[in-house]
Amino acid sequence: MKDRQPLGDVPPEEFRRQLHELVDWIADYREKIETLPVAPNAKPGAIIGALPKQAPEEGEPFDRIFTDIRRLIVPGMVHWGHPMFLGYFGWTTTGPGILGEIITAPLNVNAMTWRTSPAATELETLVIDWLRQWMQLPKEFDGVIYDTASVGVMHALAVAREQAAPEARKLGLAGRGDLPRFRIYASEQAHSSAEKAAIALGLGEENVQRVGCDADFRLDPSALSEMIARDRRAKFKPLATVATVGTTSTASVDPVSEIAKICREHKMWLHIDGAYGAGLALLPEQKWVTSGWSKADSLVVNPHKMLFVPLDFSVLYVRDLERLRRVFTLVPEYLRGDTVEAEKNYMDYGIQLGRRFRALKAWMVFRAFGRAGMAARIREHLRLANLLANWIGIDNRFELSAPVVMPVVCFRFIGAPEKEMDKLNSEIVERINASGRAYLTQTRLRGRTVMRIGLGNVLTTEEHLRKAWEMIRDIAGQREMAASECEK
Repeated sequence: MKDRQPLGDVPPEEFRRQLHELVDWIADYREKIETLPVAPNAKPGAIIGALPKQAPEEGEPFDRIFTDIRRLIVPGMVHWGHPMFLGYFGWTTTGPGILGEIITAPLNVNAMTWRTSPAATELETLVIDWLRQWMQLPKEFDGVIYDTASVGVMHALAVAREQAAPEARKLGLAGRGDLPRFRIYASEQAHSSAEKAAIALGLGEENVQRVGCDADFRLDPSALSEMIARDRRAKFKPLATVATVGTTSTASVDPVSEIAKICREHKMWLHIDGAYGAGLALLPEQKWVTSGWSKADSLVVNPHKMLFVPLDFSVLYVRDLERLRRVFTLVPEYLRGDTVEAEKNYMDYGIQLGRRFRALKAWMVFRAFGRAGMAARIREHLRLANLLANWIGIDNRFELSAPVVMPVVCFRFIGAPEKEMDKLNSEIVERINASGRAYLTQTRLRGRTVMRIGLGNVLTTEEHLRKAWEMIRDIAGQREMAASECEK
C-alpha cells in the first residue's frame, strides 16, 4: 500500500527549513534586483504553456514548487520594485512593508469586527488617524481601509447617492418616478474609477460627465459651472464632483477650493481623489496641496503609491463616517453575537465582510520611517523629477508636455517631422521596455503621444535616472540618423 502523506499541516521543523530558505531568497532578491531585467520579453501564453495543464492529484514537495517559482514565475514578472522601473507612479516595496506582510500571513485574522480581531480593529483606527493628522484633515473626518481607490470612490459615491436619493439603499433606483437622472462630474484627466463606480451603483456610465481642463491639465471650474447649468436645464440632478489631486497622466492638481464652492452652491457631494497626490501633504513646504480639503465630503489616499506601503492599501476618509456606516451596515443573526461591543466593526463600513489585516504593514512602515523619513524620500523624488525636467529643457530635441508638480514627468521627442512624432515617441518607450533595462509608460495629452516617467521607488537614485535618460537620448539619436540616411 502506498504511503499516505500525514494529515494536518507541514511538520514544524520542515516548515522552519522552508521559511529560512524563503527569507534568504527574499533578502537576495531585494539585494540583487538591479541585476534582473525589469520586464520579460515574453510572448503571451509562454508561462502557462510551461506549466502542467492538469491540477496535481498528489501533493508536491516544497523544493519542486520553489524551483518552478524561480525558474518560471520570477523571470515572467515585471519587477515593479526594480530601481529602473519608472512607469506609472513608481510604487515601491520597502523592508518594513515586507516584514509587515510576512507577519500578517501567519496571523491570518479576519478584521471584520472588534471581537473577531481586537488588535486589528484598533490598529486600523490608529493608522487611519495618524495619516489623517499628517494630511491635516479636520477631526470630523474618519476613515476605513480598502484595497484600492477605485473601491473607495464607489463607497463614497454610494453615500452621495443615498444622501440625494433617500431610501436608495432599501428601494434602489429602478422604476422610481420620484427620482431624476443623476450626474457625476470629473475632469478629462480624472481616473476611470468614476465610471466604474457609476456602473456598479446603477447610476450609469454615461452619467459621468468629463469636464474640460485648463492649460495645466486641471479641471476648469467655469466649464464645470456651465456643464452643471446645462444639465439642470435638461432636468438632470448634479450628484457629485470628483476633484483629483495627482491625476494619472500628469499628476496635476484640480483647483479644489473653487470646485468646493460650486459643489456647495448646488448641494453636491465633493469627493477628492488623492490616491497618488495626497501623500504630498506630509511635506510642510507642500501644504498648498491641501487647499480646499476641509470643505470636501470624502477623500481617498493610497499609501501604496507615494507613502511606501506595499500594494494594496487605500484609505477612504468621510466627513461624519456614520453616513457611510448607515449605507452599508447589515448584521445577520449569525454575526450578531460578535457585534455586541460598543466598538467599531469595520465590516459595517463597506461591502466586504471578510477583511485582511492591512493596517499592520502600514503601521510598521510609518513607525520605521516616521513622517520625517517619508517626507525626505518624497523630497528626493521631487528633486529627481525636476532634475529630469532640467535635462529635457537643455536638449532641444525634447520638450516638457506638462508642468512638473509631483514626481511625474511627461515629455516628448520633437526632433522629427510632426506626422512621425507620435509613432517615434511610442517606439522609444516600447524599445526601452523590450530591452529589459528600464520601464517607462506613455500617455496622450492634447491628442499627442508623450513619454512619462514616474519616480517613487526608494531604490531609484540619480544614477538610475541618468541611465534611463541616456537610453532615451540614444534611441532618439538613432532614429534621427536613420531619418537622415533616408533623406540622402
